[in-house]
Amino acid sequence: MTGVRNGSSDTHRLWSPDDLSGRWARSPPPEPAVLLRSTRAPVSARNRETCPSLSGVDEPTTYLLVDGENLDATLGSSILGGRPNPDQRPRWERVLTFAQQVWSQPVRGLFFLNASSGSLPMPFVQALVAIGFTPVPLAGEPHQKVVDIGVSKMLDAIAERGGDVLLASHDGDFAPGAARLVELGRKIGLLAFREFTSSSLTTLGLTVYDLEYDVEAFNVRLPRLRIIPVDEFDPAAYL
Repeated sequence: MTGVRNGSSDTHRLWSPDDLSGRWARSPPPEPAVLLRSTRAPVSARNRETCPSLSGVDEPTTYLLVDGENLDATLGSSILGGRPNPDQRPRWERVLTFAQQVWSQPVRGLFFLNASSGSLPMPFVQALVAIGFTPVPLAGEPHQKVVDIGVSKMLDAIAERGGDVLLASHDGDFAPGAARLVELGRKIGLLAFREFTSSSLTTLGLTVYDLEYDVEAFNVRLPRLRIIPVDEFDPAAYL
């Protein structure tokens, strides 16, 4: 497994309550296209056969699965070496927008959280809901990697039901589920810090969209050392 998991539910490091002060009062939430709440009416059991959403012919959907625990540990421990400042946290509304644009189809954003401590970082959770994510707080026994289990179950369910996947994680534990989607001909990509992505995932031929350079999810440059393709090398940056 790539990245560090500390078994805590301290994922709120990825979004400080300070980031929310007056923010939504000044600007509206993202366009409805990136919001994941469905506007379709509920469907009863008697008309399932004629309902596209339940008969397998619904419009293509991108499932954005965020492994909050893994991203938190990678950003805090591997890149910053400590708790992020407010401007060093990802802007999750940009991640949702990027996910919609990758394959030009609707997005359902699921943000997986470790809630085994029995509590949740409510300002962070409320902010996720406000921009269109569905938080998925999971709890289990101390020895269980509850977020890994939840995301893996979701990959299996998508394989059965249909849909494409953008997986926000560096964790090689998800390689079997990702490989199954590849075999089924589904579109699947990774949102991650490229240099920390598990080779178990990259060897599947998945496209990696770097959270900083491709998604542009941060307001500041992070202190990362990366291999630079020579065609992209800008000497001016070193003068």
